[in-house]
Amino acid sequence: MTARFDAIGLVVTDLAASLAFYRRLGVDIPADADTQPHVEATLPGGLRLMWDPIETVRSFDPDWTPATGGSGRIGLAFACDSPADVDKTYAELVRSGARGYKEPWDAFWGHRYATLLDPDGNGVDLFAPLPGRPG
Repeated sequence: MTARFDAIGLVVTDLAASLAFYRRLGVDIPADADTQPHVEATLPGGLRLMWDPIETVRSFDPDWTPATGGSGRIGLAFACDSPADVDKTYAELVRSGARGYKEPWDAFWGHRYATLLDPDGNGVDLFAPLPGRPG
């Protein structure tokens, strides 16, 4: 048997807030998912993104506690259509209440880049190749 990478799971403090954040990033999440004990969304390419409230995790692992000492538990990156789209998406998300972490900048590796924090403090990067640079 060969295992294959299939999903990324997030343990969240406030499911509705987390789902709202990722919906604003274009993830197709059913409208009625906010009160479910487990939520999944299939991303382009077939990879799944999954959310579990802390209560769900503790239902099968009563001693589970969130990691401490770091700024987040995982980092995700979302490709944007252009460098201008990085700026626009970052500004729209911050205006709608998301926490900005690093405002858009031109990274030395050839991308326009920005970082937000999701409701649980996980880094969410936005990026697009700079003109004349490979994607």
